[in-house]
Order: sequence, then structure tokens, then C-alpha cells
Amino acid sequence: MSLSITDQNKLDAFWAHCVKNQYFNIGYPESADFDYSILERFLRFSINNCGDWAEYCNYLLNSFDFEKEVMEYFSNIFNIPFEESWGYVTNGGTESNMFGCYLGRELFPDGTLYYSKDTHYSVAKIVKLLRIKSQLVNSKPNGEIDYDDLIKKITLSGELHPIIFANIGTTVRGAIDNISEIQNRIAAIGIPRENYYLHADAALSGMILPFVENPQPFTFAEGIDSIGVSGHKMIGSPIPCGIVVAKKKNVDRISVEIDYIAAHDKTISGSRNGHTPLMMWAAVRSHSEAEWRRRIGHSLTMANYAVDRFKAAGIDALCHRNSITVVFPKPSEWVWKKHCLAISDDVAHLITTAHHLDSSQIDQLIDDVIADKNQRAA
Repeated sequence: MSLSITDQNKLDAFWAHCVKNQYFNIGYPESADFDYSILERFLRFSINNCGDWAEYCNYLLNSFDFEKEVMEYFSNIFNIPFEESWGYVTNGGTESNMFGCYLGRELFPDGTLYYSKDTHYSVAKIVKLLRIKSQLVNSKPNGEIDYDDLIKKITLSGELHPIIFANIGTTVRGAIDNISEIQNRIAAIGIPRENYYLHADAALSGMILPFVENPQPFTFAEGIDSIGVSGHKMIGSPIPCGIVVAKKKNVDRISVEIDYIAAHDKTISGSRNGHTPLMMWAAVRSHSEAEWRRRIGHSLTMANYAVDRFKAAGIDALCHRNSITVVFPKPSEWVWKKHCLAISDDVAHLITTAHHLDSSQIDQLIDDVIADKNQRAA
């Protein structure tokens, strides 16, 4: 491979940009403190995980053995026996959520998908792509789904097989829908548990809640049918990716035989990146439970520190229990652009992922928010 001097210079400039901004992120849930250099040698190969990692595939350059161990790890932390589960490493949270919604629709073809206003924007796309009936449910002020409105909409529609999309950490506010409350409410209107589907979007919190002392309900043992978590968020990855885990008995309904690779495919995307399973494998194999707990504990401590600093300055700040998302009033444009903040309506948030080893970046942001508040009050 040969590039012109101009093109080489362009790549060098982009390298310098990446090095300078590697740890810039305080507004989005991305952990940048990873090191997968041990895997660099595999970039010379076209590794394609096409089909089901549990079966033989005629395409030999796959990382199925590693993907299997990744899925065994996640079935364990999400409390489902490995032999009763199936899932795979996806291209990201959207594909993980689409897989869960797809399973729900295949189980209940005429069912309606219910999701809250605080749900990630990708679910509206999923609804269109799957051509699934849907109902948008109100959210409570703290970002949780409005349980009263959920039950009202299910009852008024006469839906017998609802497909529930629960947020285990909403995108903007980090709110966790109470899946026990959802199940109790649905039982109270006479719908048996086997007659509806419950998917959990745990993109960020799915790698937080397994390692805290008092997690909110979110696992298979507590009633979910499928769950998605991002690989590039709390874990950290140079390539966006995700993990989805579901009940094997439901996944078997969508299996398709592919003759030219001599394998079955149960995935959304078919040909899949074989490098991200290697990365997720390296991540879970190189961190003990104690190390995950320390890493996540530090992130939670940084979030609490940010809330205390905001409140000391007379600025309202919200951070849910077991969350690293700190919500505060949207500052002026110069602040949110300078710090690359995510904004929505009248709020912004910062996220204390693990590469924030100290409070320096948090302090710089909060100092600017305070200065902005004082300027606007003058």
C-alpha cells in the first residue's frame, strides 16, 4: 500500500488530532482508557463472524471461540444459564435493541411496542424498519417511564401481547425503569407473564449494575427476555460495538439456514466484524470482578463529586442512584460547544467514564458553567 506525500501528511495530521483529543470526552458515554495493542497483529486478517458462533462455519477466519466465551461471560453477569441463552457481539446498541424488538415481534407478530419519550432515538428507527405497531409512553420528570401512562395505553388499546422496551439507564438522564413495577402493573390488568415481551436497553448501565452493592432489578432472573449493552461505553473499544443476550428458546424461532457458508444465521447483520469479539474477550478476560468494581466505583465517586460541586454553586444537578450521568441546566452555547456536551431541551449532562482519573476535566466544565451562570445573572 502506497500513499502520496499529501495523503500521508493528511493521515499524520489526523493522528495528531486523535492523540490531542483522545480523552476529550465528558459529554458522551465513551471510555477511552483501553489498550488493545496485543490484538493489533490481527488487523492483517479479514475476520468475519458470519452466522452462529455455536456452529461450524465454512468461513474459517472467524473468532467464534472467543465470541462464545464473551457470551458466556455476559450470560453469567445477566443471570441466565449459558445453555438457556444465546446472543452475539453486535455493531452497537441500536443493533442490540433491534434484535430484542425483532424477537418480541416474532414471538407476538401482532403485538405493540411500548417505549417512553426518554428512550434512545434509534428505537423510532427500529419501529419503522421492523414495521411494528408502537405506542409512545410519557416519561416522569426524572426520566423513568410513566407507569400509569403505560398501563393506560395498554388497557385502552386492548393489547393482549405488549412488547415492552425498558430503559436501564436513559440516554439523557440515566434513569432506570423499574422492571419489577412494570411486571406488577401488567399482572394487575390480567395479562400473564408469558403473554408479553420485555426487552432491556442497558447500553451504559449494563456494565455498572452487575458490580455495585445494591443494583436496581435488570437481569433475566428478575424477568427480562433480552438485554443489550454497549462495548464502547463502560468497557471501552476503538470500534463501536455491543452485546445482546436473549433466551435461546426465543432466538431459535428466527434461525435461517445459509447453504453457501454451511451454517445457520440468527443475527441482524449476517457478516459481522470478527475483531470486536476479540476486543470484548480481551477486556473481560483481563479484568477481574474486583477490578471492574474499582473502576466503576471510581466513576460513581466522580459523578457524586460533580453533583456536590454543582449544588455548592447553587446549580440544580441530578444523578440517579448507580448512575454516572450527571444532569444539569443547559448552559450557553459557548460552554456546551467548548466541552462537547450532549444537550436535550433545557438540560445537558456530563458522564464520568473511567478515563477521568481525576476531577480536572470535571472542574474545568463546572467552572465554565458557574461563570456562564454569573454572566447571565449580571
